[in-house]
Amino acid sequence: STCLAMGAGLDLEVLWNQVLALVFNILSWVLSFLPDWLLVRRKPCAPGQHRCVQVSGPGGLDRLQVIALEGRATVGYNVPGVPPPYTPALAGGFEVPDDCVLVANDSFSVNYADITIRWGLYESALRYVGWPIVPGFDIAGTVFAAGKASGFAVGDEVFGCTMFGGYSSLVLVPSRQLRRKPSELSFEQAAALPAVAGTALHALHLAGFWVPTTVEGASPPPRPFLGKHKGVLVHSAAGGVGSMLLQMAKANGCHPVVGVVGSTHKVQKCKDLGADAVIDKSQQDLWSAARTECPGGFAAVFDANGVSTLAQSYQHLAMCGRLVVYGFHSNLPRGAHLLSPLHWLRMAKDIARMPTFNPLQLVLDSKAVLGFNLSFFADEHDVIHAYLEQIVTWIASGAIAVPPIRSYTMEQIADAHRHIQSGTSVGKLVVSTSK
Repeated sequence: STCLAMGAGLDLEVLWNQVLALVFNILSWVLSFLPDWLLVRRKPCAPGQHRCVQVSGPGGLDRLQVIALEGRATVGYNVPGVPPPYTPALAGGFEVPDDCVLVANDSFSVNYADITIRWGLYESALRYVGWPIVPGFDIAGTVFAAGKASGFAVGDEVFGCTMFGGYSSLVLVPSRQLRRKPSELSFEQAAALPAVAGTALHALHLAGFWVPTTVEGASPPPRPFLGKHKGVLVHSAAGGVGSMLLQMAKANGCHPVVGVVGSTHKVQKCKDLGADAVIDKSQQDLWSAARTECPGGFAAVFDANGVSTLAQSYQHLAMCGRLVVYGFHSNLPRGAHLLSPLHWLRMAKDIARMPTFNPLQLVLDSKAVLGFNLSFFADEHDVIHAYLEQIVTWIASGAIAVPPIRSYTMEQIADAHRHIQSGTSVGKLVVSTSK
């Protein structure tokens, strides 16, 4: 979730980060009116060089710079002794830590969170990395070098997650955050999975429909939710997380599984993924249709929209129902690659309209509101282990399928950001580092 969505209870660090984001985004907006010849452009990287996409500070698409790694690798914030975003020179005596792997990254995915990172509104990125930053959580590639205790060998094909640093062709990552790539998946398909599948799985766990594995044991079989109602509502059902939630909810006994989309062309794709019903907001009244599909209310509503739907999502829960919140997309401008002063005023207005949930009312309603952001989970080793194991198991069994993929090159990273901001994307956007 973005720090703009945090409302009135901001601490000083968060408030300062928001002020900086405001200043630099407005500066970027002002600079956008200058002619191109006045702006400094980096020279393109030479062919064959390891590269990454660096964001030097908050702003628009112009902040996405493809640069040469110059003998380094990118790294997330949770490798002790190696501060992000870059390792020391690899040829200068740097040794891969025993529990880490250096991955020659073939593909990475683009998530909506990356947009808010670029704008300077993603709190974990500001708190643990700062500027410059290399965004990206999902990676898939080949082991380039392996630590002694990593459990991997040079040449192994792997996929997994990194706590930032994924927009790169060479990434240092803790081995616990990697798994061997299933042979039936391409690198692009594997890179499409970790963040969205992990987010969906954690949301389903919070809703009570999935029990995670332990480190020692195997994952237990799906258990039905004990409440009377078992219907779920999935907002943004055609997106990366939504498409995973549809499949996982169906596999874990939820019924009916109701998806919500904003365009007619997304309806059939959601049905193909297992949705029992799909509400097209462009053609139907969302909440009237939701009551028709699940008259008694939903056991869970999965909502990444924010202010536009949160209040009604809560109202449409059944007794014992759970509202699971993992984003605030409607609080942010759609289709705008820059945040103008007007956008900031609108976002401030939306913060003021954000619903609050009184603990007394939660008790009287017997409902729950839960939220999370997996980018803060770096120390939750057992959680990451359980989720990666379950994802691999479900892929192998065919219980879940990779969402539709749209591919880009690194030079097209701005196009990928523009597309995911438009709200028209379906499935996952994946960037190949080798094309």
